[in-house]
Amino acid sequence: MKKVSILIPAYNEEKTLPLLYPELKKLMDYEKNYEWEILFVNDGSQDNSLNMIKALRAADKRINFISLSRNFGKEIAMLAGFDYVTGDCMVIMDADLQDPPSLIPQMLEYWEQGYDDVYAKRANRGKESWIRKQFSLLFYKILETTTRFEVLQNVGDFRLLDRCCIDALKQIRESERYTKGMFCWIGYNKKEIIFNRGDRIAGVSNWNFRSLFNLAIEGITSFTTAPLRFASIIGSIIAFTAFIAALFYFFKTIIFGESVRGFTTLIVVVLFLGGIQLLCIGILGEYIGRIFNETKQRPPYLIREHNEKIVK
Repeated sequence: MKKVSILIPAYNEEKTLPLLYPELKKLMDYEKNYEWEILFVNDGSQDNSLNMIKALRAADKRINFISLSRNFGKEIAMLAGFDYVTGDCMVIMDADLQDPPSLIPQMLEYWEQGYDDVYAKRANRGKESWIRKQFSLLFYKILETTTRFEVLQNVGDFRLLDRCCIDALKQIRESERYTKGMFCWIGYNKKEIIFNRGDRIAGVSNWNFRSLFNLAIEGITSFTTAPLRFASIIGSIIAFTAFIAALFYFFKTIIFGESVRGFTTLIVVVLFLGGIQLLCIGILGEYIGRIFNETKQRPPYLIREHNEKIVK
């Protein structure tokens, strides 16, 4: 009998867990042709999430969990899940039921047909502000035009992955991670499912504008060097423009005898060039910072507890 693992990163989800488990139990009890495993990754929750997960495990041994030593972030929590799931395939979903478990049987059908990565594409983005939606679309557009592989738009982490994909993702041990890009980078045989993303059933999302912006920076710097090329191009353009302007004023002074005037213009140009230099240094610093973090070779995460066993 094939085994299906459901990976659920959880951070402060005490309000959603009582609503999530009945839906998952209904699914597992109905799909009896598979052996099931639910793996919760407690990402340093500060509420009662861990105790609730332990209570669920006491009532249902199909539930496993690992508890990280602190909050490492969802990207690292998913990596921990990749390392610990034992199924022939794995479904990644959030705990807030915005990713409907009712879609999993359809994913399993495509998996049985030979697809390795069955991803759920959102027909709509649920309850989301207009400006956040526009920034998301802009980010995907930038990533799509600057990378050498196809980037899937309006596709989150909700997907089914075959064991070959899981093993491939386990090999990528980067500490600065953008997993949505990794799903595209590894390739394999993919299949799309369209669904309407719902609103969060309870609690408050942990993804604010700042965290989403940081994730976007991770995505761009992890999969493309286009910002570095942009800095080089804009520097070349400004240098060429400055050279032409210098020649113009030089010959204007020599031929017509006019003195160069314009203190205000000079200050504006200096400030503009200074701003461009700082921008380029900042872009370079983002990449150097990631090199610095990777060269430390620290473990991506540390586990405090695994199925009620303290890890020492």
